[in-house]
Amino acid sequence: MCLILLAWHTHPRFPLVLAANRDEFYARASAQATFWREQPAVLGGRDLESMGTWLGITRSGRFAAVTNVREAPAAAASDAPSRGKLTTDFLCGAMPPADYAAAAYAAGAAYRGFNLLVADRHELWWTSNRADGTRQLEAGVYGLSNELLDTPWPKVVVGKQRLARALETGATVGVDGLLALLADSEQPGDAELPDTGVGLARERQLSAAHVVSADYGTRCSSVLIVDAHGRAQFAERSFEPHGAPGETLTYEFALTV
Repeated sequence: MCLILLAWHTHPRFPLVLAANRDEFYARASAQATFWREQPAVLGGRDLESMGTWLGITRSGRFAAVTNVREAPAAAASDAPSRGKLTTDFLCGAMPPADYAAAAYAAGAAYRGFNLLVADRHELWWTSNRADGTRQLEAGVYGLSNELLDTPWPKVVVGKQRLARALETGATVGVDGLLALLADSEQPGDAELPDTGVGLARERQLSAAHVVSADYGTRCSSVLIVDAHGRAQFAERSFEPHGAPGETLTYEFALTV
């Protein structure tokens, strides 16, 4: 996952609005979002190499998402656990978000760089093994890419502005509009790009909200909307090499108490 835009308790009708792009090599085997056979309360995609997920929600409203931190090869061992385990274990467990974030932070040395968001219907927490401690997120609009929370990379800044504008204008928050927001493939100017050590050509390629190339890019766009009555909408649109659109899956269900 390389871009997460999230509005938490900023809209009177929608306490959670999320739009996210997962960027990955097309050759890495993945499964589209569905309710998991072995954990039927969990909805999310699956990384078939590690059987973790980058983003998911449960029928009770537990939510988790993870991004990697773009950096030179980390000190973690080559057999470091998949960062998708962090989200999967939260979704399949019952630990409160605050406690889970603290436990994930304490175990962070075992992993390559990550950002982790975990929530239930009442609390949202962020942690990273490249930052200090954990943080409860208050009502607001947040952006996360492959650096720390709200690091002002162009696609984070622009994405947050567009999401906030949609909420502030009173426009209906809908799946189609959020998918369109995620489809922005415009690259900013070189002066706006971060320097994460991957070279200018790669920085350009990765700078757009929707990344397109032959071997690596946005594999799927995900939208999650939870309304004040506890109804959840989840949509996932998949993409092939060069950005060719694939299937769009949608789910709607009532969260359990």
